[in-house]
Amino acid sequence: MEVILMIIFVTAFWAGVAKFGPILFSKAPQQDLVRCVCLLTAACCWLFWLCCYLAQLNPLLGPKLNQNTIKIIAKSWDNPISEG
Repeated sequence: MEVILMIIFVTAFWAGVAKFGPILFSKAPQQDLVRCVCLLTAACCWLFWLCCYLAQLNPLLGPKLNQNTIKIIAKSWDNPISEG
């Protein structure tokens, strides 16, 4: 639930930047260029944030431990590993 709320909040923030960013520069001589830059900046920042956030939710690579480290952890947690 909190993941969805976070995505909605950040999406609303960057949508607000895209919508109201050009208003700050309404008197610019190249108004269309400024509008395009604000929109592209908001879209790229939102996409970068989304990719980073979602990559942290389900990482592709896990920790790589050698066999001795696994045995030490199992012994300290009172969870013996059966030798197969």
